[in-house]
Amino acid sequence: AAELLAIYAQRAARQGHSFTIKTHDLEAFAEDFGFEETPDQAAAIEAVITDMRDGKPMDRLVCGDVGFGKTEVALRATFVAVADGQQVAILTPTTLLAEQHFNTFSDRFADWPIKIGELSRFRTGKEQSSTLAALATGDIDIVIGTHKILSPDVKFKRLGLVIVDEEHRFGVRQKEALKALRAEVDVLTLTATPIPRTLAMSLEGLRDLSVIATAPARRLAIKTFVTPYSPGIIREAMMRELKRGGQIYFLHNDVQSIGAQRERLAELVPEARIAIAHGQMPERELEHVMREFLQQRFNVLLCSTIIETGIDIPTANTILIDRADKFGLAQLHQLRGRVGRSHHQAYAYLLTPPGDALSAGAKKRLEAIQMMEELGSGFYLAMHDLEIRGAGEVLGDEQSGEMQEIGFNLYADMLNTAVRALKAGREPDLSRPLEVTTEVNLHTPALLPTEYCADVHERLVLYKRLAHCPTDDALIVIQEELIDRFGSLPPATEALLASHRIRMLAKPLGIQRVDASSEAIAFTFEPHPSIDPARIIQLIQKHRHWKLAGPNRLRVEMKAVTIPDRVRAIRDILQLLKPKAS
Repeated sequence: AAELLAIYAQRAARQGHSFTIKTHDLEAFAEDFGFEETPDQAAAIEAVITDMRDGKPMDRLVCGDVGFGKTEVALRATFVAVADGQQVAILTPTTLLAEQHFNTFSDRFADWPIKIGELSRFRTGKEQSSTLAALATGDIDIVIGTHKILSPDVKFKRLGLVIVDEEHRFGVRQKEALKALRAEVDVLTLTATPIPRTLAMSLEGLRDLSVIATAPARRLAIKTFVTPYSPGIIREAMMRELKRGGQIYFLHNDVQSIGAQRERLAELVPEARIAIAHGQMPERELEHVMREFLQQRFNVLLCSTIIETGIDIPTANTILIDRADKFGLAQLHQLRGRVGRSHHQAYAYLLTPPGDALSAGAKKRLEAIQMMEELGSGFYLAMHDLEIRGAGEVLGDEQSGEMQEIGFNLYADMLNTAVRALKAGREPDLSRPLEVTTEVNLHTPALLPTEYCADVHERLVLYKRLAHCPTDDALIVIQEELIDRFGSLPPATEALLASHRIRMLAKPLGIQRVDASSEAIAFTFEPHPSIDPARIIQLIQKHRHWKLAGPNRLRVEMKAVTIPDRVRAIRDILQLLKPKAS
């Protein structure tokens, strides 16, 4: 937790690279985008560019549904980075997606003097070695690859931006390894269905979030059917697609029996030209099959989940998923998103064993996916997932599960403390990640009385706001609000506000406790306060009624019967203890 906290704190405190943007060039690049930008897409692009222009290291999550144009956001960000002389690393979960991105980026950057490399098993060892060498010397501007980018032998000359595509396919460790590459590097994360942990962090404001929820023009929702496996339905679905000249994915996620499945399909639909694609095929063969399918030499692709992420073939508009009950929510949503990427009506058939063989969890998932067939439902599915699985650990490796150990507010406080320490040039003390909180005891009730503010919930909210008040001005705002809503302040509430004023003055001096009775005022200091000990000795020599009552305790004897007198006395003493401005 401390290690992760340190990375986040460093990122928040450091200045990243502030990209200079050549508006004319960016507009020229944007003109090559063959579609009309949707309002959400334009807003996401704008937010990313603003983040990059700002000196802070970017950590933005772009959550857009399958086929809603997240890649264009990545392309614009990449252009901004390379135009400013920085290198860009794009991390994808599968070789097919790396290959597809490589083609897309090569097309869009064809007119610009930019070199693009690929690190995946579609490239020979020799090609990969030359790409690695060119990355280290800075000859390659953009590298697209799978997990290989994370291996220790990959060295960058001037990495400025990391883009993680389909973020939910990577583990926490992998994502943190990327950030640890350079704490100043800008990170842009793209996903259709963020894992609960990421979504929760974004909703809590620990990461910036852009949602692309508007569908591209003329896009239709995918019709989704959950149905028991039946040869009749399979033939009907496949023939409907073949008759309109389209292509079909048939997903069978068991490599051992994929050959037998092919024979069954060939018998059932002799009109189809069937090709097989799965992750255990030799690279060249897989690349060849995908190319042939793209060129429509085959009209049925019998495949494993290798097609799950990012494959974009507009002519493929029917998908049949065998044993759909074995897949997770995000996976089903991703797979369904492989079809319906143009203006044709698309169909998704989720084939299951007979009803009684389904587990309760599978039934829930299939119901959710069938309900959420509107466009842009990926975000809502992720929220569903967050409800079903819990938020995961912000500070550990668990991507889902309950967060009993540490609440978000506490984490945010710890992060702020660490950031403040770094900004002040101190090393954050990770064994004590929370700042000193000053306890003030004026020996009088300090509270919001029930007769003044009757609602328990309202009182708790006000206590929390008072506890987090950073300045005197903020406290005055709350005081005015209290008078406005509940009437003039009772003595107990005045004492409460006075305690918070004292807390704000005492906290920067490293005072843990202020205890003010009618006879004396005692100050207890934390182990390493920010007060010069020589200053305290001087003050004790000067004032006869000041005494040290232990190694970290100062006692000032004075008569102060009324509460305003005590408050005034404490403020005067704190003023004397304050280090003189040099």
